[in-house]
Amino acid sequence: MSEIIVLGAGMVGVSTALALQANGHAVTLFDRRGPGEETSFGNAGIIQAEAVEPYPLPLDPKTLFAIATGRTNDVVWRMRDLPHWLVPLLGYARNSLPRGYKANIAPSWSRMILSATEDHARLIAASGAEAIIARDGYRKVYRTAAGFDKAVATAERYRSQYGVPSHTLSGAELADAEPGLQAKLAGAVHWTCSWSCQDPGGLVRHYADLFMARGGSMVLGDANSLERAGAGWRVQSNNGPLTTERVVVCLGPWSPALVGRFGHAVPMVYKRGYHRHFHVKDGPKLPLFDVETGTFLSPMRMGLRVLTGAELSTLDAPPSSRQIDRSTLAARELFALGERVDAQDWRGTRPFMPGMLPMIGPSEKNPGMWFNFGHGHQGFTLGPTSARILAEKMGR
Repeated sequence: MSEIIVLGAGMVGVSTALALQANGHAVTLFDRRGPGEETSFGNAGIIQAEAVEPYPLPLDPKTLFAIATGRTNDVVWRMRDLPHWLVPLLGYARNSLPRGYKANIAPSWSRMILSATEDHARLIAASGAEAIIARDGYRKVYRTAAGFDKAVATAERYRSQYGVPSHTLSGAELADAEPGLQAKLAGAVHWTCSWSCQDPGGLVRHYADLFMARGGSMVLGDANSLERAGAGWRVQSNNGPLTTERVVVCLGPWSPALVGRFGHAVPMVYKRGYHRHFHVKDGPKLPLFDVETGTFLSPMRMGLRVLTGAELSTLDAPPSSRQIDRSTLAARELFALGERVDAQDWRGTRPFMPGMLPMIGPSEKNPGMWFNFGHGHQGFTLGPTSARILAEKMGR
C-alpha cells in the first residue's frame, strides 16, 4: 500500500509529491498524462516574486463597463458561459472589497509569494534545471501615461510595504533596453526579483525526474476513479488498482468535480488562457507584459510565446480565437513577429477560488483526503511553497 497518492502531476502536484517524500512518506504521483502536460505547460513561465497581492476584481464602474461590453482584452466572456461562473465571481467580487482583502487575504497571500523563489531554488538546483531558468526579472509595459503613472505608484508601495525591488524605465529607456521594440510606449516597470523559465512544462518534468530519482513512482490513470476502500482510498491505474492511506487532490480546475463526489461543494471561477508561438528575429530581451492589452510575450525554447489574459469560461467550453487574435495583433504592434511555429492554439484553465487563497489542508468530511488546489494564476509560482505548507500540516 502506498502511504500517499498525489492526484495531479502539474507544478502543484509534483511539488507536493517532492515535499511529502522529503518528509519520509512513500508517495505515488498519479495522473492521466505525464508531468507538466496540462495547465503547467502553457503558462508564461514566470515565478512571480513581485505578485505579493492577488488580483482583485476591478470594481470601478468604468472598468466593469468595459469588461461587460467586451471593450477590454484582458478579461473576456461569452453569454453562454455566464450561468456557470456568475455566482462564484460575485463571491470573488465581495472578497475584492478593500476591508477583507487588505486585512486577511493580501497578508496571507504575500507570505506565500515572498517564499516562492527560495522554495523553487532548492528544487531547481537539486533537479539540474538551471539551464532553463533566468533570474533577471520581467517587464510590465504601459502604452498610456495614466497606466504607467499608476504602475509606478504601485511599485513604490510594493517596495515600501513588502520590500519588493523594481526598476522604472521611461519610454526612451525602454526603447534602449528593447531595441526590437517597434512602438513608442509610455514606460515600464522592471520587476527585478522575479524569475523566468523558457520551458515551464520542462521544469515540471525536471522536478518529476527528481522525485522519481529519490524513489518515488509515477503512475498513469484516471483520477475520477477515486473511491473509498475501507479506511483508505483506491484508484484504478492503467495497470490495475492502487490503494492508499491518504490521497492529496492537486488537480487544479478539475478538483471541484472530483471532490464534489465526496460531499464537497467547491465554487470556482474558471479563467481560460490561450497561447501561440512565433519565430522572431529581434524579440523582447526579457519577458514582457503589455498590460493595457492583456498580452504577455515570453521567450521560450520553441519561439516567442504570445499569451492572453483571462476568458471567463467553463472547462468544456469550445475554444474561441477572439482574445488570442487580439493579443497577436497587439504583439505585432510591439515586435516584428515572424512565421507561426505551432499549428493550433493552446488553451488551459486557471483555477480561481472566490476567496482568492488556495485550498491547502485536510478534508473536514473525508478522513485521509487532503487538498492543494485553487492557486489562480500562480500555480507555477506557488507550487513548491503550497507543497511545503501542506507537508508541514500532514507531518511525518
